[in-house]
Amino acid sequence: MVKGFLFDLDGVIVDTAVFHFQAWRRLAQKLGGDFTEAQNEQLKGVSRVDSLKKILEWTGATISDEEFQALMELKNEWYLELVIQLSAKDGLPGAVDFLHQAKAQGIGIALGSASKNAPLILDKMNLLPLFDAIIDGNNVVNGKPHPEVFLKGAEALGLAPAECIVFEDSIAGVQAAKSGGMTCVGIGTPDILGGADLYFNALGETSPEELLRAL
Repeated sequence: MVKGFLFDLDGVIVDTAVFHFQAWRRLAQKLGGDFTEAQNEQLKGVSRVDSLKKILEWTGATISDEEFQALMELKNEWYLELVIQLSAKDGLPGAVDFLHQAKAQGIGIALGSASKNAPLILDKMNLLPLFDAIIDGNNVVNGKPHPEVFLKGAEALGLAPAECIVFEDSIAGVQAAKSGGMTCVGIGTPDILGGADLYFNALGETSPEELLRAL
């Protein structure tokens, strides 16, 4: 019996991937290299620390621990300059309606995201009141594909992993959901998100009621 929905943020509810791409590319160029959209795909669902490590590998730059911390903060500043423009109209197709429908049906709703800016983004979109729990980069030690973020989300809802459905658009996120013992709905296609239980291009392609019947 499914009683809880756990949502990734970027690429599921709202698309801020383009903001991340612009900020990371600006940082890579500051380091004397560049950053492609294909490389950006590899950072989806990955923590800021691990993302910066990858960019350092790709650019071949060597920096001190102090510079590493400063660059993470700088990237976040550039990202937030773009996020501040968000509003409810920026939700991905059907995502906001899906959340409201789930809430109306009494389903527990939690966020499971690597983003440390999740509360700010949800607040900008007027979605904060819909969430019963928010587990983000501030609450976990292990990033995806480790299941910690979703296990903590289920725990915060007072549910067992088997009672939860995870909605994810990244390979690391799908792996995290499945290794945590949860059903996973992939927002994307099977060729990219292998391992999910069901696939939709966007939440607007289904409803909570239809989804639960399908499963």
